[in-house]
Amino acid sequence: MEPITNRVAESGIQVLDLASLAPAGEMATVDLKPFLFQELILREKHFREQVRDHEWAAYTGRHVAITCSVDTIVPLWAYMLITAQLEGVAASVTVGSAEDVRREHFLAALDRYDWSQHADSIVVVKGCGTSEVPESAFVQAMSRLQKVARKVMFGEPCSSVPLWRRPKAAASAG
Repeated sequence: MEPITNRVAESGIQVLDLASLAPAGEMATVDLKPFLFQELILREKHFREQVRDHEWAAYTGRHVAITCSVDTIVPLWAYMLITAQLEGVAASVTVGSAEDVRREHFLAALDRYDWSQHADSIVVVKGCGTSEVPESAFVQAMSRLQKVARKVMFGEPCSSVPLWRRPKAAASAG
């Protein structure tokens, strides 16, 4: 009887787990609604008082999304004033939802990622357990991998969906 060999491990397939690029730390949201006069109108004096009196330490080390849950006009300086309060407190600040914060962090992580490590390789972008990874991260990863990899698949090395292969002419020209 022949020994059992792990052909997947011996194949040289590289696995890219985008979940490993997730931002460390908790997410939090600052809703501007309670800072508004009657939770509807931004009056500068009232807004500034509410911002001044707010307990900002609750956001220490968190990735903060600034949003407004009521349909009202919010001038840009209001977001900037909140951001000024969170400077040195929050890990990061973004306007939008928690999903917007996550997407922004993933795109920044993809910008910093060393794509050259996948040069001329077969890469499987891990697809299981990735609920925290925004769809945009998968799209951006595909775009970047096509510039360096030989072949890109999705899933797990043992059962993956082929997505793209460098054309033969391009492979021999490189």
